[in-house]
Amino acid sequence: MKNVIFLMLTILFLVSGLAFAAQKEKIAVAANGQTPEASVSAQAGRAPFFLFFDENGKLTEAIANPAKDLQSSGIAVADFLAGKGVTVLVAEGYGPQIVQVMKGKGIRTVSFKGSVGEAVKKVLQSK
Repeated sequence: MKNVIFLMLTILFLVSGLAFAAQKEKIAVAANGQTPEASVSAQAGRAPFFLFFDENGKLTEAIANPAKDLQSSGIAVADFLAGKGVTVLVAEGYGPQIVQVMKGKGIRTVSFKGSVGEAVKKVLQSK
């Protein structure tokens, strides 16, 4: 009986480890336009767009920020990005509260001033 329990726990541990290993980085950049040539937005909550990139730096999606006009846009953006599976968010700057909210959702924040494409390169180089 102990051997069966041990075997089941071992299998569960291995399967859960593989699931976490399969998680890939997904980068979101708060942007002033819909292309990698656009500039990084001054703040994530009010950014006009979010551009999403895979772990290889390939643009996968560009979406208008659904929360940019909300009073508490930062929290809504954090929920939105977490729901999209984002692991890294790039914006020009952040307030201290939004950094904590993002961290609580498993999203690392990176500050960058320049183009979206340059920001993604910076994130990929810092792995």
